[in-house]
Amino acid sequence: MIEVILMQRVEKLGQMGERVKVRPGYARNFLLPQGKAIRASKDNLARFERERVQLEAQNLKRREEAERVAERVYGLSVVIIRSAGESGSLYGSVSGRDIADACKGSGLTLDRSQVQLEQPIKTLGIHQVRVALHPEVVIPVGVNVARSQEEAEKQARGEDVRAAELAEEEDLEAELAAELAELGAASER
Repeated sequence: MIEVILMQRVEKLGQMGERVKVRPGYARNFLLPQGKAIRASKDNLARFERERVQLEAQNLKRREEAERVAERVYGLSVVIIRSAGESGSLYGSVSGRDIADACKGSGLTLDRSQVQLEQPIKTLGIHQVRVALHPEVVIPVGVNVARSQEEAEKQARGEDVRAAELAEEEDLEAELAAELAELGAASER
């Protein structure tokens, strides 16, 4: 285990300024290169204590900016058009990059790493996604995945698009069966 000093809040790890022990790979591949932490050496500890007030002030300023943006875009919902099979499964998936691009179109500039997806979206419908504007400010964003703009509008109104398609298919099958029965009865005469 390696001991590091967190330079900002890291979810499920700790707050800014905390000394935590992490696995070497996590520190080497994620925390250190992204500037989220520094090694906990005597020199780095002294440097952090000297710069602590300035770092906390910068963090507070960034958090306040993120909170203002969060208030402005709270309840944001974006539409992503994708092709899908009849069962509603997408051909491919919707990733964090796709959601970040859709948010840019709605006036919220994001990096794909700010979109916190548990796993890629692989079905049609409306999905809630967490977006981290700052390590301490996370907002929900609605992602409406549909085959067309018309279908997205129906989903947004709360209509069950799949149920409507199935009902339409059943109606067509019933009409076809009735026509076949008529043809069969006509040929028997």
